[in-house]
Amino acid sequence: MGGRVLKLNKLTFFVLALAGLLIASTTTLFLPHRFFLDTNILILDRYNEIGFVGSYPLTILFYKITGLRYVHFAFIGFLQYSIFMIVLYKIGIPERFHIINIKNVLIYFMFAVIAIYISMPSKEFINYLFIAALVFLFKNASYKLSKKVTIAILMLVTYAFFFRPYYAFISVLIVVMYYVSRLRIENKRVLAISTSLIVLIFISLSYGALKGVFLSEKTRYYVNSERLGSENANSMILSPVKPDTWYGESIGIVYGFLSVNLPFNGLKYLKSPHIMVFIVWQFLVFFILFKRFGRCLDKGRYKNEELWLFFILFSFFVVQGIFEPDLGSATRHKAGIFPLLYYLFYYEDFRKKLR
Repeated sequence: MGGRVLKLNKLTFFVLALAGLLIASTTTLFLPHRFFLDTNILILDRYNEIGFVGSYPLTILFYKITGLRYVHFAFIGFLQYSIFMIVLYKIGIPERFHIINIKNVLIYFMFAVIAIYISMPSKEFINYLFIAALVFLFKNASYKLSKKVTIAILMLVTYAFFFRPYYAFISVLIVVMYYVSRLRIENKRVLAISTSLIVLIFISLSYGALKGVFLSEKTRYYVNSERLGSENANSMILSPVKPDTWYGESIGIVYGFLSVNLPFNGLKYLKSPHIMVFIVWQFLVFFILFKRFGRCLDKGRYKNEELWLFFILFSFFVVQGIFEPDLGSATRHKAGIFPLLYYLFYYEDFRKKLR
């Protein structure tokens, strides 16, 4: 029976991978032009942004030196999606992956999301590989946990310098969550997330005091102000209070965090079924991961590698409260951290195989 279960879970994985590969190779045939706005910037580089620092310059450089900017998108989709699946296969396939339940269906859905959102030339391709490297680091049994944490923080800071500056906030927030986890209190996960939000608000207000503009005001608010009324503005995240005061910025960050993780305001999209699908998916994903975070916290900190991965994941969710301009971008960025989502959905399964 065990052999049959193993075959069924692998068969399910390969069927999903092949279906996703077909989608990834044909996106140019059915996706609207707006899905390729970033792609055209990365491939054409009309403003000569190529360089070694910054997500756009470095991604443009990557596609140039690999030669991928000169080939058809169908080939890029095929190649990148194949790499995505190889990474997941190396992480592992859960024993009960073939069973139809809510947890598995949410992951099945992500196979298609990856094919649609990040299989064309994308900054998320690099992000996906970076996140995968973090997962493999904590899966590596040859390092002590303290060494893994040190390496992970150095990786996050380096990545922030060269590619995505907001990952520096994640390196701070995981330490905040760790110290909250040491407290002898109930509901550590709620306090960890709440404290991280407070720390992030403090960082933004401090930045505003020095620079004259707050972080979410500089990113989400200014970006969305330019897009009002356009066809790309359907799922924009607009805070009920303008983020140009300390209280407006504070409300805006909390509102942004809730909008992309617990979209309580999703009822306004009832007339947009495609947006509602992502809202329901996001709510269920957060709920399941929140429960698993609590279960992982209950096991204590000793040799608990997964706990640090949960710190990284929920720190990322918190930081999304600053910069995500809309629900589409939030979904794309979550596709870029899918190796981490995938691993933490099934970490108990993978942990058994390591023993």
